[in-house]
Amino acid sequence: MTESITPEQLAASISSILDEHKAIDIQTINVKPITSIADYMIIASGSSARHGNALTDYVVTTLKAQGVQPLGSEGRDECEWILLDYGDVLVHIMQQETREFYQLEKLWHIPETDAVSNN
Repeated sequence: MTESITPEQLAASISSILDEHKAIDIQTINVKPITSIADYMIIASGSSARHGNALTDYVVTTLKAQGVQPLGSEGRDECEWILLDYGDVLVHIMQQETREFYQLEKLWHIPETDAVSNN
């Protein structure tokens, strides 16, 4: 991540990119109070495997143009659950069935005052 962008700004940028490209039920969760692995988790769904893969491409390409590279990514082959690791921000792009099964929002649930819903 570049020095000029804060985790909050990065999370907001990613959420905006996902929203612009019609991601479903985008949730930005501030996990900083409960874990050291990241400051924010963004969870969103695609309407299909193709849409999930396209959402991933939009996020990676847009941020790359701004000088921000992911540290890693997983799941692009199956497109059921794609993880993008931006250090302080983890992005989960999931198919709806997978999202309902794993219920990450419940796993990382913290009081409503700390969670932010974008949709």
